[in-house]
Amino acid sequence: MENYAVLLDTSFIIRLLSESDGLHYNAVAYYKYFLEHGIDMKFSTISIAEYCVRGNISELPLRNLKIVPFNYDHAQRTGLFAATLFAARNAGKLPDISERLLIPNDSKLLAQADLDPAIKYFVTSDVKAKNTISILNAESGARVQHLDIHTPVNIAFSELFG
Repeated sequence: MENYAVLLDTSFIIRLLSESDGLHYNAVAYYKYFLEHGIDMKFSTISIAEYCVRGNISELPLRNLKIVPFNYDHAQRTGLFAATLFAARNAGKLPDISERLLIPNDSKLLAQADLDPAIKYFVTSDVKAKNTISILNAESGARVQHLDIHTPVNIAFSELFG
């Protein structure tokens, strides 16, 4: 049994539930790894809202997920994170993020992950999140780590813990 949790990004859940997605098998392998190692999988109410744009809440594997509601403390931390990311984008440190909405949405999820002492990894298929997380860790004192499901689970965890 591991003693940390992960926050699953909406992109992770989409790949987990879509058998035709190129990252489906990686997502399934991570999901099984977390279950087998007793790692709590947390999922934000923000991600539920994002998923429900095109999916239905009944499709989500809620029995294995701990739902994280967005609260007052998350809102405060989000403000700091969003300000940091807008400044980084304006300084050219986030050239691949042009959509204004991406920064607040990412900021909300990462604030939730950062404020939960159990959460160690933000699990996503979004490769751009790595740079975002690095900036927040360096400039805002965040402590969350990026876990990209493009890397197969056996390689990711052998590199992290090998």
